[in-house]
Amino acid sequence: MTTSSDVKAEPQAGSRLGAFVRGQMRNIAPFVTLIVLLVFFGVASPSFATLDNAANILTQISVAGVIAVGLTFVILCAEIDLSVAAIANATGIVVAYFTLQESYVNIANVPLPAIAAIALAFVSCAFLGLVNAIGMTVIGIPSFIMTLAMMQIGAGICALLVRGQIAYAVPTFVATMGAGSIGGIPWIIIVLAVFLLVGHVVLTYTRFGRYVYMVGGNREAAEYSGVNVKLVLSAVMVISAVCSGVAGMLGVAHFGSAQQNEFDGYLLDAIAAVVVGGTSLFGGRGGIGNTIIGLLILGVLNNGLDHVEIDSFLKILIRGLILLGALIINVYVQAVREGERAG
Repeated sequence: MTTSSDVKAEPQAGSRLGAFVRGQMRNIAPFVTLIVLLVFFGVASPSFATLDNAANILTQISVAGVIAVGLTFVILCAEIDLSVAAIANATGIVVAYFTLQESYVNIANVPLPAIAAIALAFVSCAFLGLVNAIGMTVIGIPSFIMTLAMMQIGAGICALLVRGQIAYAVPTFVATMGAGSIGGIPWIIIVLAVFLLVGHVVLTYTRFGRYVYMVGGNREAAEYSGVNVKLVLSAVMVISAVCSGVAGMLGVAHFGSAQQNEFDGYLLDAIAAVVVGGTSLFGGRGGIGNTIIGLLILGVLNNGLDHVEIDSFLKILIRGLILLGALIINVYVQAVREGERAG
């Protein structure tokens, strides 16, 4: 015999399940999208579902992946960094500028020992990140505008150093990390895995990671709790710049050249990886796990579309539609959460 309490319990359980699904849609949708893409391309192209192609996908997403690690910290704080690709490009050119080039390279560079070239490259990207941080936290410039200006500054540094020319040589260590392999596994994939692991550990298991989520979730409450919000924001901007700088050095070695505008396409790739993976643009929700899913979605999509020989212009459109879908889910989940708080 069914009692009135049983009838009330069933709708309540259903509503709780519905609320849970809506709340987790940001995490569920990207995972389902990845599975659908894997199944579709695996059926559509026999050459897609191979171990060699899997390694190829991981290699293709490595540069964008390292950038996306730093960008995840920034977006979790409800900020944005539009300068990541420009800083990556500038850092890659800096490390090449201070490396001895062949005689046919028409660049008036300054050759230094390898360790000095790498150190200067690291200092350069960290300094550019620090400038972003000071502009945001000291002067009060919104991150969108500050990093937009830094994008132009980075492009200017690139133009000033290479003046339209192309450099090729980088320190041996950088060349090995970007283009070498160990046991058949490209070093660039290992570097990406290390950055993803370290980023996950920092965000999940450290006090700084908790502060990042607090600042992104409710900045005012974080301040009342004693969190130095400006210091956290400054730190994530420097982290983003350093990750971009490492990606720039790896990319220059992987592509075999350092030139202007080489990394322009990686801004959209890195942002898309973070957002498509489910990290909230409004801050406080998401993490490296979401970024991994986003990177895999973009990698599988780009690689799979090449395997089915689809129109390259249509590929751009499909990527844009997937990014739009991720943004819609982001906004919808945020609206649901705000509605639940108001209720």
